[in-house]
Amino acid sequence: MATTQAMTAPHELLRDKAWARWTALLLLAMAMFFAYIFMDVLSPIKDLLQSERGWDSTAFGTMQGSETFLNVFVFFLIFAGIILDKMGVRFTAVLSGVVMVIGATINWYALTDAFLGSSLDVWFTNHLNYIPVFDELGISPFYKGMPASAKFSAVGFMIFGCGCEMAGITVSRGIVKWFKGREMALAMGSEMALARLGVATCMIFSPVFAEMGGTVNVSRSVAFGVIVLIIGLIMFITYFFMDKKLDEQSGEAEEKDDPFKISDLGKILSSWAFWIVALLCVLYYSAIFPFQKYAVNMLQCNLTFTDVAPDSFWGSDAVSVWQYIVMLIVAGASFASNFGKNKTMRTGMLIVAIVCLITYCWMGYMRQSASAIFAVFPLLAVGITPILGKYVDYKGKAASMLILGALLLIACHLTFAFILPMFKDSPVGGVVVAYLTILVLGASFSLVPASLWPSVPKLVDAKIIGSAYALIFWIQNIGLWLFPMLIGKVLDNSNPDITKAVADGTMSEAVASVSYNYTAPLVMLACLGVAALILGFVLKALDKKKHLGLELPNVASPTVEDEILESEATSAEG
Repeated sequence: MATTQAMTAPHELLRDKAWARWTALLLLAMAMFFAYIFMDVLSPIKDLLQSERGWDSTAFGTMQGSETFLNVFVFFLIFAGIILDKMGVRFTAVLSGVVMVIGATINWYALTDAFLGSSLDVWFTNHLNYIPVFDELGISPFYKGMPASAKFSAVGFMIFGCGCEMAGITVSRGIVKWFKGREMALAMGSEMALARLGVATCMIFSPVFAEMGGTVNVSRSVAFGVIVLIIGLIMFITYFFMDKKLDEQSGEAEEKDDPFKISDLGKILSSWAFWIVALLCVLYYSAIFPFQKYAVNMLQCNLTFTDVAPDSFWGSDAVSVWQYIVMLIVAGASFASNFGKNKTMRTGMLIVAIVCLITYCWMGYMRQSASAIFAVFPLLAVGITPILGKYVDYKGKAASMLILGALLLIACHLTFAFILPMFKDSPVGGVVVAYLTILVLGASFSLVPASLWPSVPKLVDAKIIGSAYALIFWIQNIGLWLFPMLIGKVLDNSNPDITKAVADGTMSEAVASVSYNYTAPLVMLACLGVAALILGFVLKALDKKKHLGLELPNVASPTVEDEILESEATSAEG
């Protein structure tokens, strides 16, 4: 009798245990957290790159856009999706970690003093100034007159970008594997919220490492990024063994039984809903990630900062550590406030988060640091992401959330373009406007992972979901390649007086780097939000017509099943 019961009892897999699947998520999210640190490690020191290495906005934007060059024009992301579908999550995760570390190391060497005057410096100065076909098409990752350090740095960033985007689709696939039918929107939103703390981390610490000891050395910031990427690789290796244990339990063959077919891509590309989701993705991400690379410099140009005495607490390196600790308390308390066992505990955690957030903002103001101010970007998102994820999981309305995100995106970029400059002569007022707008922008972006990414499994077959994510990331990467360059070129072309003054020697590179008018680039980014808003309405209409289930919850319930059956019946009658 006991034997019969044992045979009929359901076999509990590792992913059925809450602690196990959330541990797997933590490992994946931490690896992406470290990747996000390196992705923007140069963003808060754009001014130092101009004054120390001679990178103007065009050189900076071209180098930053190079991250996705191989993914877009050598179709590496498509191959990454094929590798993911054929080799599985754990192999691709470790491979992506190794590739990121290799690319980051090259990027670091390009900015060291050892590179200056080396044979590599000479070679890159004399070569890659013209690349046939690519130059004619206007898509070359280099140009004549581009500093050698920027060219070689771009090479490393290209390699890093291959690994980073491969990691992105792998993490998305891993979350689907561990959370499908469970809290998938919450898991995806939580992963992205934690990963985005990497943006805040590099904003706080990158300038500290670059200016450590009173001497400027931009390569120290990149070295910091390389070290954390190595830690991220260790996270992926740990996940490898955990994922292998899951497959041993389930008897699955690590998702590589079904060979990749070109016809699979045809199934994906023939879906109008897929294309709308992909375009929404590229518009959202193009309005955020390229902006992050210029955001600190934009604040430097639109706010009035006073020098802080280097021998004071606010001018010391220690204040960065304390501010980071406060930031972690804000993130932890706001996130945990969603999971308290009783109302008193939830309210208490929320109060702690609000008090610490105000403290964090005050510390950023006292430091008179643009990078410390922009570091607030992900904090509100961390707190509301679980709320949004739970809502999509249990209530649905993913398409509606995308529309809301587009509206907030437009409002924030227009505020940066037209309202923030009005407060340039108001040190306190300008900082307050900047903080509020940055917080709302981060919150609007949290709507994307909570609503867009969990919608993809509803549009494609589970066997080709890796290829589907790869295609979306590839389309997204076109924007991430294009817009950092466009912002840099628009910035230089819309500020001809600064460019001319630097050329004739009447303005130093250091002064020029904090004197730009950012109105034109910001209006361009707001237009991306308008396009995303239009597509959001189109997607919602298509979902209503085709009954794709984008507005339905992810977690099944009797009520949800009734809705699905009702939708199918309505469709059949139509």
